[in-house]
Parts: sequence; structure tokens; C-alpha cells
Amino acid sequence: DVQVRQEEIKEELTEEDLDRRVDIYLTETETLWIWDMPSVVVSAESEDAARVVERNKIYADMCKNRPGNDRYVEKTMQTINGATKNKEMQCDKIIMEEKGMTVTNWDFYDTFNALEIEPTSRAEGSRATAGKSSKSHAAKGHDQTMASSSDRGNIFPGCTMVLEGAVPARIHKEEECHSEAILTSENFQQDLFFMERILMENIFQPKLAVYRQLPVLTDPDVTSDTRGTVAAMKKSKQEEHDKEKKYKEEQKEAFMDSSVLSDLNQTPEEILPPRLEWLWSYTCDLTKGYSVSSMAWNKANPDLLAVGYGAFDFKEQKKGLACCWSLKNPMWPERIFRCEHGVTALDFSTTSPNLLAVGMYNGSVAIYNVRSRNDAALLDSGESPNKHTGPVWQLRWVEQDRGATGDGKKERLICISADGRVTEWLIQKRLDCTDLMKIKRTESEKKKLPGQKERKSEAPISQQAAGMCFDFHPKDTNFYLAGTEEGHIHRCSCSCSEQFLETYRGHKGPVYKVAWNPSSTDMFLSCSADWSIILWQQDSQTPVLTFSSASACVQDITWSPKSAFVFAAAKESRVEIWDLSVSILDPVISCFANPGAKFTSVLFAENTDCLLVGDSDGDVGVFELQNLAAPS
Repeated sequence: DVQVRQEEIKEELTEEDLDRRVDIYLTETETLWIWDMPSVVVSAESEDAARVVERNKIYADMCKNRPGNDRYVEKTMQTINGATKNKEMQCDKIIMEEKGMTVTNWDFYDTFNALEIEPTSRAEGSRATAGKSSKSHAAKGHDQTMASSSDRGNIFPGCTMVLEGAVPARIHKEEECHSEAILTSENFQQDLFFMERILMENIFQPKLAVYRQLPVLTDPDVTSDTRGTVAAMKKSKQEEHDKEKKYKEEQKEAFMDSSVLSDLNQTPEEILPPRLEWLWSYTCDLTKGYSVSSMAWNKANPDLLAVGYGAFDFKEQKKGLACCWSLKNPMWPERIFRCEHGVTALDFSTTSPNLLAVGMYNGSVAIYNVRSRNDAALLDSGESPNKHTGPVWQLRWVEQDRGATGDGKKERLICISADGRVTEWLIQKRLDCTDLMKIKRTESEKKKLPGQKERKSEAPISQQAAGMCFDFHPKDTNFYLAGTEEGHIHRCSCSCSEQFLETYRGHKGPVYKVAWNPSSTDMFLSCSADWSIILWQQDSQTPVLTFSSASACVQDITWSPKSAFVFAAAKESRVEIWDLSVSILDPVISCFANPGAKFTSVLFAENTDCLLVGDSDGDVGVFELQNLAAPS
């Protein structure tokens, strides 16, 4: 080993030395056992627990009956103390040096300002004190300005106090700055980000496996070494088996009719009740107090979910949030975009999956880049002269031409607002829009009773009806449906902006959602505040089926991507799963909300049998659909 003093290192690195590549090899050293203390405690669930308990009982009995016991023997012994050793070591001689310095009033002033230990007022007072002290020393003679280190404190007490207190304060301040630089560095933040993901995936591994329809992995060491855990698992399985057996017996009695069994094409032993199993909830402290207004999956990454948070009531409006949640961390969103107004709608782009369009309660539209950590919007409709004057209740990215060949497909952003306009937004240097349709009010068809006089119709306050929702045809995007606040559904064309192709009248309240069936493209659903869900056929203005299971407004509906018969509906007090191949009168599954909360939106998972439900408390619950046989 070569020891080199710090003063002798005077080499300066050149540009070639800095650009030269240096290979560093990291190898693992041998394990050094510093201290090994065997455990004196045994788990109560281990195999040796019974033997240790028996030994402890024998020892306790022996200690209790120690007087006169032949097995108890007292012995004494003498230990030898180790010989003392003297060790000597040699070090360099400590060299004492004497140094002196000349201090003026300006040195005091500069020292106080440079180290920033005392405020300005105290620094000026110290300078005045130092001036008086220097005058008194000047009267005694200039030969006393030079002194040894031992006498320096007697001559310049002010200077000694500053230097002794300044050095530790400066070192402490440098340490704080260094620690703050480490905590705010990008590399450290990135490492914490990945560590948090690893911990979350370890915690949620069983539920994530169920979500992805994978087998749940268990730790073999835990299940083989702990008898209590095995016994508890066997007990729970036995209870579950007993409940299942009891239910099968009840079903066997209920379905003894052979005709029913032949229609179901099942044996009584195979029938299990469909239900919703809660897995987890996307929620955090930021989302508390908000209502989940809309949800949308990313088109390229099926594990990325965008959720909009706002308020539906005009009197409760506040700032909104648009959060991007990932399956890799269900406890905290990956991106958080804070909006000036409540978020009412959002959707991901298909051609550019990193773009997220957000509609707000004040009528503005913003586009965010989810790849960037900056929460500022890329484009905003604030400067557009044609922006909406009412809440944007729904927006969606729509492909311009599905029948086009090659990569010439383009997307357009469509919005519907409470100001009665369906608009297409042009994405250029700024956001601007053109009107696809101005929804005009239509008179309701009232049957005139015999002998009833005609009443004069009152002039409406506005000639335009407030738009609430829309949905484009899954095969021909030139046609779309538009639901209005007056309860009507209009079938419109992008080629004709002056009149409706068809008007469907069946609801008595605002239409909150319309949705085409993705499998049977001539059918669509609609839900309204009049407590009803209606199934329509596009060539008929008469409802095919009407579903009304509870006295509560239906906030949202969505079709299952795997079955043409299954859809979900979010009512205020509960969420329902309907299977039209089983029953058209009652839902097959009903799940009630927590006390004080209301369900506001529903969304099926793309690749799994799961359902996402948003409520008025800012929670997005993830539920697994169990025992729901979805036909093709």
C-alpha cells in the first residue's frame, strides 16, 4: 500500500484523459461472518415446538423440586483471566505552527455577509464594535497587531467568534444541500419509482394473477413448514365446499324439471351463482371528495387506465383531476394532470396513444401528453373563438375512414356539449373546431284526446337542445347517435348537418348514455334519468325492450366486449350485470354501493373478465366476474 499526501497530488486531467474509456469490474467478495448468535426461540407452529415445550416443562419441574433432587447438582469452577498485553503504535509527530493575521473593519463586514450567519442589522453592529476595538488597539501601538495563535483571542475576540461558528455552520449547510440534491435527482426518483412498483406487485400478486386469469402462486416454504396455515386453509376450503354443496342441493330441487335442464344444457351439479368478487380499488388521497366522471383504456397499453374526476352538480364545482392508473401500482397514479375545472369526459387517441383528450365542465377541451412528466397541456381550447359554452359531456377520438387502404387513416376528435353542438376539433398549432350538428329542439308527440282543445305551444327559451352523449356506429363512422337532455335520441350523419335521419322517443328524462352493440351492430342501448334502460333497433322507432329494476336514475351503461347479450349498468345505489340470454326481467348480478356513495360510471376490462366501477367518493373498484357463462 502506498500512502500519498494530499498536497503531493497536483496532476491535472486533460481532455484526452476525460474522454478515455475506463472499465470497472465489480466482483463479489467472500462473506465475512462477524457474529452468529443461534436463536433461543422456537415458533409455536414449527415441528420442534412440542419437543421444546416438553423439555421446558421438565426443567421447570426440576427447578421447582430442586431441594433434595438427585438430578440437581451444584458445581463451582475457576476461570483463568487472559494475560494483559501492551501494544504500542507509531505516528507522525504533531507539528505546532504559529500564525498571525491582520484584521480590519472591512474584514469583519465581508465575513458576516459571505457566511450569512447573522442578519444585516447585527452585522452592522458588529462592525461598529470592531471599529472601537481597533481604535483602542491602535492607541496602544501597531506592534500588537501581530500575535501568536494563543494570544489571538485576547486581541480580536470578535474575529475568533465568527470563524469558530462559521465553519460548522457552512459544513452543515453544504451537507443539507448535498442531501437535497440527492433526493431531488432524476436518477434517485427513477429508482424509487421502480422500487415502489416492485413492492406493489409483490403485495398485489394474488389479485393481479386473478385479474389476468393466471394461477395464483404460493410460497412452498410457508405452506409446508407452518401447520397452522395449512389447517386454516383446509378449514376454509371445507367451509367453501359445504356452502357449494348446499347451494347445489337447493339448485337441484329448483331445477328438477327436465325441460328447464335441457334448455340450460347443464346438470344441477354444474350450476353456480354468478357474482362480483372485489379485487382492489384505484384510490388515493388526491381523489377523495371527487366523483368519477369517465374512464377510458389506453389503446396501445391495456394496463393503463385514464380516470376523470369532477363534480356533476353546478353548485359543487371545483378544480378537477385526470389521472392515469397502471396495474403495476394500484395505490398511486402514474400521471396526475390538474385541471382548472371539473373533468367531465376523456379518451385516449388510437393513432397516437400518448395523447389524452380531456373535456371540462366550463366547455374547454385540452390535450395532454402522458409520456411527459409535465402536467401542462399541449393544446388548449381557451383561445378558440368557437369553443363550447356549456359542459363537454362526452368526447371521443374517431377514425375518419375505416375503409381506407394503407396508412392514410386519420383521427378526428368529436365532442358533444350542453350548448347543443356536436363539434369536430382540428389539431394544429392550436385547437379549433367546426360544427357537425346543432341539435335543435323537437316537439314531443302528444296524442290529442277527443274533445280536447288545442293549446298554444309556449316558445322555448333556446332553440337548441342540450347534448348529453353520442356514439358512432362501429362499422360506418359516418353515422352516429346523439342523446339530448329532453329525452330524445337522434341518428345523425356527418354528411348532413341540417336535419336528423331518425329520432327515437322513449325516455322521459335526460339521456345519459347511448351505446351501439359491438357484436350486433343494428342494436343499441340507452339509459336515462327516468330510471329505465331501453334496447333499440335502428330501423324501428319503437323500443324493443325496456329494463327497469330499481327506482334510481341510470348514470352509465356499457356492453361487454365478449358477449352480445351482456351489459353493465351503473345506478345510484347499485351496479347491475344483465345477461339477456338468461333473463330480460332481472339482472343476473347486483352489487350495492357503500353507504353514502353513489355509482357513476362502469367500464369492462378489455382482455379479462373484470368490471371497473367508479363512484362519487373517487374510488374505482375492480371486480372479477365469476361464474358468468358468456355465450359467443
